[in-house]
Amino acid sequence: MQLMLVAWDLSDSDATPDSLRPYLRDYAVDAFSTMDGMRLKAWFSNAERQMWGAVYLWDGPEYVDGCFRVSRSIELIGYPPTSVYMFDLEATAEGKSVHEALSGLGLALET
Repeated sequence: MQLMLVAWDLSDSDATPDSLRPYLRDYAVDAFSTMDGMRLKAWFSNAERQMWGAVYLWDGPEYVDGCFRVSRSIELIGYPPTSVYMFDLEATAEGKSVHEALSGLGLALET
């Protein structure tokens, strides 16, 4: 499995974490939930530092190109990611969380 980290410095964009949340709620969460070969995508933000991005967990590198066909982030932000890193997955662990599942969690989905 591969882990991919994609991040934007939003300092040069009109987009903000707040302005990007409707994109997640109204499009991206559903669109990415049907992608073959993607085990997990978790979006992250830091409004104070004007950072936005996502962490992906892929079954293999052959599936990665699919995310760039589905994503509208470049269009909304106005430029490609500031950073893109691929890593081999070394290990995973799931702890004892108060949440039964990850799906449906996050600021963009709180209404």
